[in-house]
Amino acid sequence: MEQQTRIEADYILETASDPRHAAETMAGEQSSGTFVPVPGETPELKQRAAARVEAIRVLDEEVWEPSLPFAGVPKGGAATWRRAAVTLSWPLDNVGPSLPNLLATVAGNLFELKQLSGLRLLDLRLPDAFAEKYPGPNFGVPGTRQLTGVQDGPVIGTIIKPSVGLRPEETAALVRDLCEAGIDFIKDDELQSDGPACPFEDRVRAVMGVINAHADRTGKKVMYAFNLTGDLDQMRRRHDFLLAHNATCLMASLNSVGLVGMIELARFSQLPIHAHRNGWGYLSRHPLLGWSYVAWQKIWRLAGVDHMHVNGLQSKFAEADESVTASARACATPMFDYKPCTVMPVFSSGQSARHAPATYMALGSTDLIVTAGGGIIAHPDGTAAGVTALRQAWEAVVAGLSLTDYARDRPALAKALESIS
Repeated sequence: MEQQTRIEADYILETASDPRHAAETMAGEQSSGTFVPVPGETPELKQRAAARVEAIRVLDEEVWEPSLPFAGVPKGGAATWRRAAVTLSWPLDNVGPSLPNLLATVAGNLFELKQLSGLRLLDLRLPDAFAEKYPGPNFGVPGTRQLTGVQDGPVIGTIIKPSVGLRPEETAALVRDLCEAGIDFIKDDELQSDGPACPFEDRVRAVMGVINAHADRTGKKVMYAFNLTGDLDQMRRRHDFLLAHNATCLMASLNSVGLVGMIELARFSQLPIHAHRNGWGYLSRHPLLGWSYVAWQKIWRLAGVDHMHVNGLQSKFAEADESVTASARACATPMFDYKPCTVMPVFSSGQSARHAPATYMALGSTDLIVTAGGGIIAHPDGTAAGVTALRQAWEAVVAGLSLTDYARDRPALAKALESIS
């Protein structure tokens, strides 16, 4: 593969202007140009620093209404909106291998340009200098499998439910039930942090007391992702507290801690980082605004996360299954020839035993974490049966068997299928 020497970004744009003119406006706005010629923008400077329109392809000849408000139209022209796929590129020297400044370049003022009535960032391709600057995931799939002891099949997980309201000792009691049921992975809900009713340190002491005792007794150490989201000093202290109590995972909310916060967390973390994407909807829900997850997740992979949420198939949230599948596959697709930088996709949001066949067919792999909250804890026969049912569902699909056939002599799976049908 030819080495990438420029930063490239793919977009879909909508405009009432000529699409090429709109694309050239984008390139100028995000590099050396501005809305009027300036004396310093010499031909030599433009040759060195200007962004280029590498490709453009008109997708729709006409769109009757603009997708977003406040869009401009050409003076004296008819308001006819068209969409186009556009690739822009920038010389690496404009920003250097800097993720924060990359964001300002590929996703900065572009979204505010009056010439555009819609803009979505679809994908990014980056020079190897980014891989050399940023370590990427420290654990990823192999490290997660080693720490959980799960060498084959998906990592079966759940979320503490109720999401908030349980006190540390009540959380620990639920964790004890889950450990005894054979769970591989448990996570805090993103709403559970360090509130007075369930302080972080008290929760860690109580939960790790249960997990460590279970590991001493059985040899299986359940991975628990504690939500340490906070300011940088808080996250550092909480990380060190987790290490002192032999925890094996931490969780942080990407949109809450921000890019620089995640970069710094990854630099000092000695534990896998379970990255929660809460807030993703405001970046993605409109099809002509924001980001594709395929592009967005590359930023966080380079920053150093190890697990990334991708939603789930037929979930409770507003996302098409095709988008979820593309997101999960993107997490497992190498970014660079010599540095895969892959992470473990996390399927969540209304998942259950019934979702196993479609998920396995879509991903074509068991390198994933599947977290079922109600799908485990709400099982009619209790939490242990919920864990067993989800594990049996995945045993069936990996073996190429139907859930119905596999459930005939497996009561836990049969009851789960009945309760969610």
